[in-house]
Formats: sequence, C-alpha cells, structure tokens
Amino acid sequence: MSFEQVLDQYKFNDIKDFIFSRTAADVEFALGKEKIDEEDFAALLSPAAVNYIEEMAQKAYRITVQRFGKTIKIYAPMYLSNECANSCKYCGFNRHNEIPRVILTDDQIKLETDIIHNMGIRHILLVTGESPVKVGTDYLINAVNLMKDKFSSVCIEVYPMSVEDYSLMYEHGVDGLTMFQETYNREKYADVHPAGKKRDFAWRLGGPERGAQAGFRTIGLGALMGLEEFRTDQFFLGLHANYLMKNFWKTHISISFPRIRKASGNFKAYEIVDDLGYVQMLLAHRLFQHDLGINVSTRESAEFRDRLLRLGVTHMSAGSKTEPGGYAKEHDGKQFQVEDTRTVEEFCDMVRMNGYDPVLKDWDTYFLNGE
Repeated sequence: MSFEQVLDQYKFNDIKDFIFSRTAADVEFALGKEKIDEEDFAALLSPAAVNYIEEMAQKAYRITVQRFGKTIKIYAPMYLSNECANSCKYCGFNRHNEIPRVILTDDQIKLETDIIHNMGIRHILLVTGESPVKVGTDYLINAVNLMKDKFSSVCIEVYPMSVEDYSLMYEHGVDGLTMFQETYNREKYADVHPAGKKRDFAWRLGGPERGAQAGFRTIGLGALMGLEEFRTDQFFLGLHANYLMKNFWKTHISISFPRIRKASGNFKAYEIVDDLGYVQMLLAHRLFQHDLGINVSTRESAEFRDRLLRLGVTHMSAGSKTEPGGYAKEHDGKQFQVEDTRTVEEFCDMVRMNGYDPVLKDWDTYFLNGE
C-alpha cells in the first residue's frame, strides 16, 4: 500500500475536528505512555496540549539525548537555479515573479562549492526551482560531479523524479532527498498550485517513496506552515514520516517546519503560526517518533533557533543563501528571506556555548565502499 492509499483513508476536516476535540485528559494520557499512537499524537498537537508544553519539552529532551546525544548536524543549501515552470502562489521562484533568473555555470558552481567548503560545511543540500527542461538530470549530475569530492554528503531538493532518475542520481553520488508536500489537503494544494507540474498532488506525494526505493540514505519531509490549518497538516506529516520509517527502515527520515517568509510576490499566509505553536508541533513529533530527524533552517530567527536547541532538534542549516550564486554575490533572486544571518563559525560557537557539539561531518561514502 502506498502512502497515497493510506492518506485516502482519512478526511482532512474530520482529522481537524478530532484534533480540536481533544481534552486535557487525552493529553495527560498520551504523556503517560512511553510509545504513543496516532490518537495520542493528535492529542499532543491539539490546543489542549498548549498547557503541557513544559512537560512535553522535558520528555522530548530526554528522548533526543538518548537517541542522538547532544549533537547538531550542520548543513548548508546551495541553490543551482531559480528557473521554475510552476506558479506556486507562496514561492519567490513563481514563474510570474519578476526576479533575476539564474542557472549557475560550471565555473559558478565551482566557486560556490569552494566558498561553502571553506566555511567548514561538509553536508550540502542542492536546491533548484522546478524546471526539468532547463535544469534536468544531466545538469544535476554534472553539478554533483563538479562538487562531490568536496562534500561527504550531497542531498537534493529539486522537482520530483521517477525511481529510475533517482537511481541515476544515487549512482552519481547523491545520497539524500528533501521534498516538502507543502500541504496534505488536496483542495488547498490545488488552490496554491494553480499551474505547472507541481499541481500534480499524487506525483509529488510519491516522490519520497520513489527516492527511498532508489536507495537514498536520507529523506526529508515537510509541510509549509501557513498554507493550511497547521495542526492538521502536521498530523499528516507525522503519518507520512511514520509510513516511510516503517516501510523503508534503511532510510533515515527527517522533517522540517518551514514557516512562510517574505518573498517576491508578497504572498500572505492563510494562517500565522506563532512560536508557541511551532514549538508544540516540534515536541509532538519527537514524542511520536523517537528516531525522527528534526530540522530547523535559517528561515527562523537566530534568537528563536537558539532556544530550540534543547527541544528535540537534530539538524540545522547555517550561513545560508537562498539565491543561485548567492554565496559569491547576493542578488534579488531569492526563494525566501533568510532570518538567521550568522556565519557558520558564529552559529557553531553558539551551539558549543549551549553544551552541544556542532557536527560538520557525520557521514562518508567510505562507509559504503570500504575503500
């Protein structure tokens, strides 16, 4: 059974009503269990759980230290292109936005690679807009070949591919995939994706499964908070992660919590998710899945990210630029505005000051090849 078939067994509004009907007793029952189920997860996502944040935080901290130690994996995104064939209302890369469109040349890729490598980063996430015609698999493979000797882990966040194309990327050195569903509500998904291949809800939903089938070591998921009622979207994000962890146990699954930020097009969020709501979602996921990777990017402010260190986070980006070529020279072709503008060195210093170890490298292909 695919995750789409699992998802079809639920109705978005029914789950929303169920979450909002949870009581303090339901929350206390969930917190009293070592391993929680879907109903308990819904209770921890509910408004009723807001009064139990401290208890949730203490439990999440213990679980995270037990599973991951006091470590934070550091990575950086590298944008190869902002060309896009989609019309996503919330995205700065929307094809209708008047921004400088850039596809990095080989020389520009090498320059960006050198800059990021010199910052100490060894885990990189390659990002593009979704334009398979202009930035296809051949371009991506060439980019990976130009840089893979500088990084121990190369992940991609690009358009959804077939199992065959993902396998090709894996063969050329890509070991991870990030793909956000944005929202799990089909109706809202259609509204915010009015045109372009990304409008195909099912094709995107199946992307992480196809990536796992192709052999990727890591898969990252996420729902863009602000597109739909966030507690309900987070419930389905949890189900999605749970499905992948059970069916592809060799692949490490992580999730992100992106909130809508300022970008070209000036999209207005349908719902504002405050910091307390963000923290509650993070804690609920940690209590639901003890081995889940939890990622917080530079979309969030420095002050807020500092406070999240002890709440279950395992992955954080640093020194990020969200436009192609932005490490060498910033320009207006950003996907979104970065909030935490600290350098990698400044960020790592903060992590150490809080008693955690910033991990700039925790993987090498040697582990696979034995060479």
